[in-house]
Amino acid sequence: MPHDVCHRCHVNDPVFMQPYSGERFCKRCFCRSMEDRVRATIAKYGMLDPRDRTAVAVSGGKDSLSLLHLLVKIEKAFPDARLYAVTVDEGIRGYRDEALKIARKNCQRLGIEHVVTSFKEMYGYELDELVEITKRTGLEPCSYCGALRRKALNTAARKVGAGKLATAHNLDDETQTMILNILRGDTSRIARIKPVLNATHPKFVQRIKPLCEVPEREVALYAYLKGIGFQSNPCPYAGTALRSDVRTMLNRMEEKHPGTKFTIFRSMERLRPALEIAAKEIEIKECKLCGEPTVGEVCKPCQMLQELSVL
Repeated sequence: MPHDVCHRCHVNDPVFMQPYSGERFCKRCFCRSMEDRVRATIAKYGMLDPRDRTAVAVSGGKDSLSLLHLLVKIEKAFPDARLYAVTVDEGIRGYRDEALKIARKNCQRLGIEHVVTSFKEMYGYELDELVEITKRTGLEPCSYCGALRRKALNTAARKVGAGKLATAHNLDDETQTMILNILRGDTSRIARIKPVLNATHPKFVQRIKPLCEVPEREVALYAYLKGIGFQSNPCPYAGTALRSDVRTMLNRMEEKHPGTKFTIFRSMERLRPALEIAAKEIEIKECKLCGEPTVGEVCKPCQMLQELSVL
């Protein structure tokens, strides 16, 4: 096979070479392969049904907007399906404002209903304000932003009547989370983090991850080749998290040993059934303060806000 043509169509010039497969793709064949891979992932894990009402978590970044465009294309074959876009405005000045404009523009272009909720609306504080408060506690912004954001997304998805909440976690995100949970010794969380999360409570909107088997760089290339406008600036608080160190480590390993991330992901997929058996069954209750589902008497977001003396 000559190296100067696409390995799929054997005609066009390649624009990308997959290090772990050795395949070269032209623009058209790469985009088709992405769409086929996401369809295959959805089918493999039984993520969607033809009549599903699905909320897509849209942040304005490359991953979430690529997912939205992909699902819109895939769902065209299912006229009874319904898609919504839900965005959480955490309140990060100079960052989230731009992302909201980009998300809104993409939703208008695709004809998708766009619902926006905010930390200010739900919790009474923007993330920037919470960061100022937590400077005296030593807590990293990502440690509480994630919990607050997950609760906000679940609430927003439930309000639009969605039965599924699609998040844009890619292969990199999933392997990073797996390694983080190992570093923290949290085996029960390893058992719970998977492509389709269990619907454990009526107030939990079931989460699905259609991009879980797609590397981050390929999602970015898809967005670029399809002309999807997205926010490229990273969150100003992202560099403070342990995840940033794990990301760097995995990227170095992937560069030296292509396919490492897939190996980690598949290893965890094989281990998960045993971990699920070993993990104790968790009783889901409703938070005494806000009524949202939780494993304790008070949900994690409310606990955090109490500790920060803002609730």
